[in-house]
Amino acid sequence: MTEEDYIAAHIDAEPAALRRLYRHTHMHRLYPRMCTDHIQGRILAMLTRMINPQRVLELGTFSGYSTLCFAEALADGGHIDTVELDTEYADDLRELFETEAPGKITLHTGDAEALLPALLRDNDYDMVFIDANKRRYPQYYALVADALREGAYILADNTLWTDKVLDPDASDPQTDGIRLFNDTVAADPRVEKVILPVRDGLTVIRKKFVNFAS
Repeated sequence: MTEEDYIAAHIDAEPAALRRLYRHTHMHRLYPRMCTDHIQGRILAMLTRMINPQRVLELGTFSGYSTLCFAEALADGGHIDTVELDTEYADDLRELFETEAPGKITLHTGDAEALLPALLRDNDYDMVFIDANKRRYPQYYALVADALREGAYILADNTLWTDKVLDPDASDPQTDGIRLFNDTVAADPRVEKVILPVRDGLTVIRKKFVNFAS
């Protein structure tokens, strides 16, 4: 038994709908490793319950696994805007969301960076999940961190990038994007931050409250 097997056996069970979606993703989608798994999914659901957001923004929908984890944990009246560049599976995703979480999820198709200004202007998000183009993580962060209210959270996936960020000889657009994002977040005095060594790295960021008395 691996450490991952042991953890999976001692946490909440994977919901049946997510188990089916995970299997379908691995059978029918390219790059199925991009799909959130049981352990990370339970962490995302737990964090959502802890943060208790009313409005969630997700950048990078893929097959919808993480989206459904957020929807599962949302309080009554909560809503998710999720953004996906690939339009090929848009109809399938909308059908999935309406079946599993009716009324809770709105899918937006297009480039996340292009859609962000309008989404951030028109919505007061409590939590943002960044899991889109790794090359553009720094740009997503700049837009999101400026717009979010104090006390809001940003979750960023893949921030260890299969440990390539540790390899000084590794240099490609995706790795460089993740490295710059990590360095930018680490140096940003506006936020608290911690990297969880879960799967491929999950960074949890909280925008600080400004002490107006100082």
